Amino acid sequence: MGDGALSVREKSSTARVVPPARPRKLAKVPFVELADGRLQGVVSSGSDIGRVYVSSVEAGTYAFACSTNNNRPCGGARGWFCNHIRALVLEAVLQYGVERVTRYLKVEVGGEAPDGDDVTHAMTATRPVNGDGSAAAQVFSRFLRHLAYLEFEPTTAPLPEMQWFPTTRAVA
Repeated sequence: MGDGALSVREKSSTARVVPPARPRKLAKVPFVELADGRLQGVVSSGSDIGRVYVSSVEAGTYAFACSTNNNRPCGGARGWFCNHIRALVLEAVLQYGVERVTRYLKVEVGGEAPDGDDVTHAMTATRPVNGDGSAAAQVFSRFLRHLAYLEFEPTTAPLPEMQWFPTTRAVA
């Protein structure tokens, strides 16, 4: 490849994605990520199809936040993890695996085969506090951008908005 030829991967607009640890259903938690020192994502409302919650748990402190996409606080996240945060943790374990989630969040989980419930229990045993929720807009914006890519037809052509990424090729 030293002659200036690009590999197939370098020509493609797609990146290699790590497959989920186990298949998961996207209806309840359509977006989950380990980013910015938090487990964060978007969780569908159980009662209103037009409402979603932006939930997060901070690594190490387990400070949590949950609010609607309109920045209204979740009624269930008052001193304890609400059902949205519990669903987020469970889906993160399905997506990334329990080892990666516990390592990222700095959670000590005992037992032979821990699962998402064990991770949630270990965090709530430390009495986490309500966080400030300042990242909600950022997380929701990433979710919307993620959804926009679903509208594109599959292609290997470059995407204009991705052109700012640096190239490994020397420019003459």
